[in-house]
Amino acid sequence: MNIHNQRSEYGKALVELGEENPDIVVLEADLGRSTMSCMFEERFPGRYFEMGIAEQNMTSFAGGLALTGKIAFTNTFAVFAAGRAYDQIRQSIATAELNVKIAGSSSGLSDFGDGATHQAVDDVALMSAVPNMTVFTPCDGPEVRMAVRAAAAVEGPCYIRLSRNDVADVFPAGAQYRIGEPVVLREGEDVAVFTHGILAQEALKAALEAGREGISVSVIHVPTVKPLNENAVKALVSGKKGVVVCEECSIRGGLGMLVSYILRGSALPVECVAVMDVFGQSAGSHEELLACYGLDSAGILKKIMKIMQEA
Repeated sequence: MNIHNQRSEYGKALVELGEENPDIVVLEADLGRSTMSCMFEERFPGRYFEMGIAEQNMTSFAGGLALTGKIAFTNTFAVFAAGRAYDQIRQSIATAELNVKIAGSSSGLSDFGDGATHQAVDDVALMSAVPNMTVFTPCDGPEVRMAVRAAAAVEGPCYIRLSRNDVADVFPAGAQYRIGEPVVLREGEDVAVFTHGILAQEALKAALEAGREGISVSVIHVPTVKPLNENAVKALVSGKKGVVVCEECSIRGGLGMLVSYILRGSALPVECVAVMDVFGQSAGSHEELLACYGLDSAGILKKIMKIMQEA
């Protein structure tokens, strides 16, 4: 099993893009060695802008660079990228459809040691609600590279959600990456599990455990929470007994609510695994927090079993 760090893969992808396109520029809010934008700085110091702890200014400055024809990538922790600079993103970037790519690092509960102030559980909801925004939530390191390239090719604002910790590779080798199109990670007949981001690993573990109980579970990864092909979602749940949606973000405004909306009028039950309208907290590890909030494979398996018991 291959394991990669999403932040490191992101930094490498930025450098590769920079080699290919001189219009790629990168901005940082004093966290370059954490977000790994420092890789781009080392290779292209003249196209790298250290803005200090001033996320709002960084975002506005990126908009100005975009107006000159540059493709600007901004970088900071997800909680600051989506929250502290929200007004600038909405008013200056999204309304004008400027070509700015916002990378939110250490997303979800992955910054386990720093607690609620540094853990982004609302960033998906915030960025998904912004018109003209494309929201990427890659599941592993290799997909980060594909997401960064796809975001650079989009004409308009994008948000890229990155985890802090190492994750196992699960995106199928050779699979076609298309914005808005779900990717089947595992085939199954009984229950469809939709996921995005790093919870794909936990969903696959839960599906394996369910299989030992004679329950056939499909696991479907959503590369972009926005846009999402509604017809593809409906096709993937056809014939299933129920649906489970799992995500490392708030239940409010996440993929669970979106899938529930897409399946409105359907008789299929939908269960959600998400952060249930609470803040995060400090812990000794990311895994400890996932278990605490019911986001691990055991929590997902409980929802799968509930679907089957009520079917």
